[in-house]
Amino acid sequence: MAEAQNPFADPLRFERRVPECAIVIFGASGDLTKRKLIPALYQLALDRKLPASFAIIGNSRTPLTDEAFRDKMAGEVKEFLESGDFNPEQWKNFAANLHYIAGDMNDPALYKTIAEKLATVGQRNILYYLSTQPSYYSTVAAGLGAAGLGALPPGQTSSGGWRRIVVEKPFGHDLKSARELNGQLQAVFPEQEIYRIDHYLGKETVQNILAFRFGNGIFEPLWNRRYVNHVQITAAEAIGVEGRGAYYQEAGALRDMVQNHLLQVLATVAMEPAAVFEPNAVRDERAKLLRSIKIMPPEEVPQFAVAGQYNGFRSEPGVNPASPTETFAAINFYVDNWRWAGVPFFVRTGKKMPKRYTDIAIQFNSAPLTLFASGDGDLSTRPNLLILKIQPEEGISLRFFSKQPGSGMHLRPVSMDFKYGSSFGGRSPSAYETLLVDAMIGDATLYTRQDMVEASWKVVEPIMEDWKSRNPKFPNYEPGSWGPAEADAMLARTGHHWRNA
Repeated sequence: MAEAQNPFADPLRFERRVPECAIVIFGASGDLTKRKLIPALYQLALDRKLPASFAIIGNSRTPLTDEAFRDKMAGEVKEFLESGDFNPEQWKNFAANLHYIAGDMNDPALYKTIAEKLATVGQRNILYYLSTQPSYYSTVAAGLGAAGLGALPPGQTSSGGWRRIVVEKPFGHDLKSARELNGQLQAVFPEQEIYRIDHYLGKETVQNILAFRFGNGIFEPLWNRRYVNHVQITAAEAIGVEGRGAYYQEAGALRDMVQNHLLQVLATVAMEPAAVFEPNAVRDERAKLLRSIKIMPPEEVPQFAVAGQYNGFRSEPGVNPASPTETFAAINFYVDNWRWAGVPFFVRTGKKMPKRYTDIAIQFNSAPLTLFASGDGDLSTRPNLLILKIQPEEGISLRFFSKQPGSGMHLRPVSMDFKYGSSFGGRSPSAYETLLVDAMIGDATLYTRQDMVEASWKVVEPIMEDWKSRNPKFPNYEPGSWGPAEADAMLARTGHHWRNA
C-alpha cells in the first residue's frame, strides 16, 4: 500500500523556475526602489534565480537616459545590497536589462510608450510594481487598462502570457477607501492577478511559523486555549519618523503597522491548518482567523486599546504642532473561535522605544502545582515561553525550567535557542527577494487578499474612530521608554505584564 502523501511536503513550491518576464516599476526614483527592489532583483540575478532573458523598466518623472538610470541604480545597489556581494562585471550583465521611461503617471501617453518598450523587449509575461504614493494606485491601473496593458482575458493567458500587478500598502486608509481601491484595481486586473505585498509575510521567521506549527507534532497539540495563557506580538523601533513626518502624520501607528503587518502576523500564528499547502487554501485560513477577531464596541475601546505619542513628534518636520497622531499603539485582541476563546493577544508597536526588535512571545500556562523551589522566587512568575524572533536576528527560543546543580531541588529558567544564521549557514533571502519570486511564479500564498484587507479594517476601525473622537493627552511617553504607562496598566488589569526583550 502506497504511503500517504504529506500535503505540507511540497518541494516543488521551492523549486519552481521563474519564467521569462518584464518587470515595470512605477516610482523608480523612490526610496523603495533603490533600497529594496533593485537590490533584491540584482541579488536574485546573482543567485541565478532570474531567467537569462528578463527586463526591468523603471518609470518616474525625472528625466534620465537608460545609461543614467543604470549608473544611478549601481550606486544604490552598492549601498543597500544586504549581502555586500556587488560585482562590477556581474552588474554590467544585469544592467543591460535595465531600461527607463520618464513620464507622468497622469499622462495617457506614458502608457503608450511603455507598451512600445514592452514590445521591444519581447516579453509576454509582465509584472507591474506600484512603488508610488497610494494616491496613484487607481491612476496607474486605469492608465494600464486604457492602453490595453491590463490583465489578459482568460482565454488568452495560456498563449499570451500573464499580466500581474503588485501593490504596496497601505491598501486604503479605512474600510470604505479599501473597498473603493479594490473596485478600481479589479476593473483592470482580476483578484487572482492582484498581489498586495506585505513584506512582513516574506520574513523567514514569519514563514517558519507554518513549518514550526504544522511540521512538528510536539507543538501543535499545545497551540490552543488549554495550554496557552496569552500571546504578545511586539514591533518596537528605536528611530522616530526619520523625515517621513508628513506621511506618518496621516497614517499613525495603527494604520501603518497594526492594520496590515501585525494583524497578518497574528493571523499566521493563530490560523487553523490548511488542508493542503496551496495559496488559496492557506489564505482562506488566514482570512477566517481575521474574521474571528472580536470587533470592539465603542465603549470597550478605552479598556482594550492604548494610543501614545512620543515627546518631540510634534516638532518633527512636516508634522502639525498640535498633531493627535499616535506613534504608539497597544491593543488587547480576542479571537472568538473554538481554539482561542478567552486567550488575550496583546499587540503593540511604537517609535522611539529603547531598542529595535520584533517578536512573538507565546506564554504557556504554569504547572498546576508548584512542587519545587526556585532561586528566582515563585515559578509562576517565570512561565514557559516560546519566542519567535523576527528581527533583527531571526530565530526561535524556548524557555523552560531546569534543576540547578548541587544539592536540593531548586529550579531556574534556561533557554533552548535556534538561530537561522548559525543553524543553516549562508544568507537568508530578504523578504523582497522571496516575495518578488513568488509574484513572478504566480504563488500568492504570502500575499494579502481582498477579503483579508477588509477584515483587518473592520477590526481596527472602531479603535480609529474612538481615538479620533477623543482629545488624547499627547505626548504621553518619553523617547527611549517602552511607551505610555496606560499600556502597562492595560495588561496589569488582566494580571499580565509586557515582556521587553
